[in-house]
Amino acid sequence: MMRLLMIVMFLYSIVFGQTNQEKIEALNKKLADLQDQQTQIKLELEDYKLIKIRKDLDEVGIPYVRSDEVLINHSAMSLVYSEFHEQAKWVAHIITPDIIEGKYSRTNDFRPDKKIESGSAIEQDYFLKYMKPDSTYEYDGFGYDRGHLAPSADFRWSAKAISESYLYSNMSPQVADFNRGKWGDLEGLLRGYIYNNPTTQLYVVTGPILNKKLPHIERGTNKVTIPKQYFKIAIDIKNNRGIAFLMPNKNIQYPIASFAKSIDEIEELTGIDFYHSLADSIENEIEKQSDVSLWIPEKNKQDVKPISAPSLPANYFNTVQAKLYVGESKKVNVCGKVVGTKISKNGHVFLNLDQSFPNQIFTVAIWKKNHPNFSYDIIKKWKGKTICLEGKVVDFGGTPTMILEKEDEITPYSELSFQER
Repeated sequence: MMRLLMIVMFLYSIVFGQTNQEKIEALNKKLADLQDQQTQIKLELEDYKLIKIRKDLDEVGIPYVRSDEVLINHSAMSLVYSEFHEQAKWVAHIITPDIIEGKYSRTNDFRPDKKIESGSAIEQDYFLKYMKPDSTYEYDGFGYDRGHLAPSADFRWSAKAISESYLYSNMSPQVADFNRGKWGDLEGLLRGYIYNNPTTQLYVVTGPILNKKLPHIERGTNKVTIPKQYFKIAIDIKNNRGIAFLMPNKNIQYPIASFAKSIDEIEELTGIDFYHSLADSIENEIEKQSDVSLWIPEKNKQDVKPISAPSLPANYFNTVQAKLYVGESKKVNVCGKVVGTKISKNGHVFLNLDQSFPNQIFTVAIWKKNHPNFSYDIIKKWKGKTICLEGKVVDFGGTPTMILEKEDEITPYSELSFQER
């Protein structure tokens, strides 16, 4: 009986085991087919999105092109190239809500733009490289980053568009601290606007301020011009908003808001007519705006520009200048507005002046042990107030910080004497 049962179980396992394996293989194939189908649908969807962007750019986003200029169109950006300067006069593109779910990252496939008939800039305009005996490269840089005008991260939803952002027609020589600092922060600010307004899109135009007196990268093949300033402008048609920024090509210490302009101002500086396709009433309204508070996240809306240095009394400094005194043995006076406050788990009080976390540029720290030296609630007393502080400036986690011990080290800015101010 036992032998018969074993034979039956063996035959059952063969018959039904093969059937289960076949089912598994069939389901795996079906899953693979679905994944292939999904990939194809995504590619088709991307193509249609690129078509829509091209249409929207043509209808709204392209600045006026003069008769002596040539418009170069790529999948998701357009530009006018300056042969004399070997870079674009401007690059126009659109930031869409697709960046929120975009998965593509940097491609770094820098290459010449074949659509530029006269030839675009090339790698040898920014650095030289030599292969060493061990097959690695030695790089000889010319001192400038290949700075994107239309940033690659704005296209991270499209493999094709992000790759085209690495064309040399979209590059301009930028000081490293600028490109990786406030310029990158500005790019992030506009993407952040889309995260906070996910039902709209931004029409963006970026470019260098060009003139024939600018220096060149002398060691480069094509002698690319080195701009001293860059502009970036953006409009949100749905919410009737516009903003512009003009930033110097150098290591910037001041907050982005310090460089806000109106689009009208950039048009006057460059001679470019940006959103000429809009109805005059809409164009006029949008291009005169310069209120940067509409473009920053809610948590940072209380941020302010540092006090103008020339307006301060002698021997008083704003929150940006404070960085110059980090590590100095002498006490200095620093003035700014308390826009952010925090009490740590250990009971220490922190006040951020002018710019709140995570963009803080100057912090006041009052350790818990020194709280009895203050006759008031520190946060309630000074939150939202403009104050001046006296003390030594130290580096605390990368932020210039003044550690205070007594209440007479804080003075309301409004109470500075006439002689001081």
